[in-house]
Amino acid sequence: MDEFDFLVIGTGSGLDVANVAANQGQSVAVVEKGPLGGTCLNRGCIPSKLLLYHADVLETIERADEFHIDAEVTDVSFADIVREVNEEVESDSESIRHGLRSSSRHELFEGEARFVDERTVEISGGEDDGARLRAETVLIAAGTRPSIPDIDGIGAVDYLTSTEALQLETQPDHLVVVGGGYIAAELGHFFGTFGSDVTIIGRRPHLLPEADEEVAEAFTDRYAERFTVHTGHAATAVSQDDGSVTVEAQQYEYGADGGIVEDETPVTVTGDELLIAAGRTPNTDTLNLDATGVETDDHGYIKTDEYLRTTADDVWALGDIVGEYLLKHSANHEARAVVRNLFGSDQQPVDYSAMPFAVFASPEVAGVGASESELRDQDREYAMNTYRYEDTARGDAMKAEGFVKVLIDLDGEILGCHIIGPEASSLIQEVVVAMKSGTGTVADIRNAIHIHPALPEVVQRAFSGHFTRGDSGDHHHHH
Repeated sequence: MDEFDFLVIGTGSGLDVANVAANQGQSVAVVEKGPLGGTCLNRGCIPSKLLLYHADVLETIERADEFHIDAEVTDVSFADIVREVNEEVESDSESIRHGLRSSSRHELFEGEARFVDERTVEISGGEDDGARLRAETVLIAAGTRPSIPDIDGIGAVDYLTSTEALQLETQPDHLVVVGGGYIAAELGHFFGTFGSDVTIIGRRPHLLPEADEEVAEAFTDRYAERFTVHTGHAATAVSQDDGSVTVEAQQYEYGADGGIVEDETPVTVTGDELLIAAGRTPNTDTLNLDATGVETDDHGYIKTDEYLRTTADDVWALGDIVGEYLLKHSANHEARAVVRNLFGSDQQPVDYSAMPFAVFASPEVAGVGASESELRDQDREYAMNTYRYEDTARGDAMKAEGFVKVLIDLDGEILGCHIIGPEASSLIQEVVVAMKSGTGTVADIRNAIHIHPALPEVVQRAFSGHFTRGDSGDHHHHH
């Protein structure tokens, strides 16, 4: 039995805490079953954004004629793009591994961790199969994996999840995507821009159901122009024949007794690749948590208090596996909180306020704070204003489509901001800073001088215009 001061399961943001423990002179064990660096680096944000930027470059060239520039793309080396991205990711991951292997303070155990009691784990598989480790403090940061929905025939067909899609060196002729969230949106943009036919099947009435409804509606409309989009449909059966996969989908209704509407003619789609992008499942079921006092919620995420302590003594958790926000910047933020609460003098709860998100599709989407439907569901009084990109000088120059939507309370406090259009992920940042670091009111944005004629003027004007009172009886309302 190896004894340590600190043990972390997972090498995403959990590693940030392990490094601080090591710097404090603690003996540290690190357990990892896959490549080092976690989801974000290996099969998430980093490879996807590297790939998506290539799509943005191609899209820029294809739009050149709108600017009276005659440009044509003569060749795209798709396999080289994917290979280069994956080589970059692998070398980053390998350098983390090398750093841990050569550190005198960390000991790396490769394999899957399973608890045998409260703070003892056994490693199975991998290089360190059979090792048993015990630690004074344990941090569970073991993340999530793609969910595979229970579709008739799914076990008998070849499908991709985001993990495989990001490594696919041969471009699909026709990609069928099951799921309508940000992964479906981003990968649809990537493959679609490079010339694949894309069909997206999503249960919700709109794509990007987590976004503000007005933004989601505009996004869905734009995607319906680019691709074949079947929203409000659930995949019910899949089958495979030679090189093709067929998906059957039926109408799906949300509501009190929501579910599949049987009497409609099902939609049938056949493509050469199937991507399942139907959310994520926490890896708690691999950890044998029954051997501990660590409790999980109905969805399998680890329950923690506001300091990120689990229900077991000296066992902490952070990141996707706690299920608060499945975002890398949230996990990093949580890691800073755990460091403060483990090694600092005063404990502070994690502050999740003003947690932004972005979708790197085309159009780009970003948001922070409450959506309009959330405010309505809470019966909050609010006022709203939107401003369109094309009504600013820079937006007009870019021939940009899109808008910034601002939600405030009647005292001018910023409740939410939602953006669809170019550079949305950058434009949202000043709103996050205002909400988190300023007074949190419209004055923060209004009083700051904005460079003319730069794109942030669209945010400035959305905050400076005439706000209209939210009305819970308007046409957007879904009872």
